Amino acid sequence: MKEWIKNRELMKSHFGEKTFLNEKSDQMEGVTCPPLSLNIPEDATIVSLPAPQKVILKKNDVRECIAGRKSRRKYTEEYISIEELSYMLWATQGLVSLIRNDKIALKTVPSAGARHPFETYLVINRVTGIIPGVYRYSFQDHTLVYMFTVEDVETKLTEAAVGQSFVGSAPVTFAWACKPYLGEWRYKGESHKAMLLDAGHVCQNLYLAAESLNLGTVAIAAYSQKKIDALLKLDGIDEFIVYMAPVGKL
Repeated sequence: MKEWIKNRELMKSHFGEKTFLNEKSDQMEGVTCPPLSLNIPEDATIVSLPAPQKVILKKNDVRECIAGRKSRRKYTEEYISIEELSYMLWATQGLVSLIRNDKIALKTVPSAGARHPFETYLVINRVTGIIPGVYRYSFQDHTLVYMFTVEDVETKLTEAAVGQSFVGSAPVTFAWACKPYLGEWRYKGESHKAMLLDAGHVCQNLYLAAESLNLGTVAIAAYSQKKIDALLKLDGIDEFIVYMAPVGKL
């Protein structure tokens, strides 16, 4: 209990009003705004995605989707369609518009100061029209950037998810990587609170999008940080996984 109180006081001192008012952020110091997303290599393989509006929803009533939303861990061996994947990517990190000389992105989910400090990685096993592998979502042009393949990925992803086999065997697993400097540039240490909230906004939209397609998903916060970052080739400092969610047919 004493240790918990000590940690609580440290958090209060870090996130408190005094710290926020007295520290200047890099934005206040005139540092150039960091890029909204990672660069795409010139020789990268790009997968075009169909317009998200092309998917046929199974449920069109948002009240029905909210009421029916639940965590689902059992999926069939069926493929999900590329149209369904396109819609879920748009629902979770889709671009609505760029403003202020394309330096700020407005997306389909809220984010503190419109910083949107996440990259969406996908481990794809069974999606129609897409070769299995690890991909990154490019929200600016609504495409997928092929990253690499992983030998025996189902076993390795299951191990990274501390034995949750449905994560490794799902048709697709979303993995959201946080890039903390995107928030720190504007809000310094206070951005860390907002990033946790932002991750929840993203995953809830996936729940609702999956529900509207009659697909199943579940939020995953139990994983080995070291193993999942290594699997997706992230440095674990400037970019690291904060949340995952497998998706599959029911």
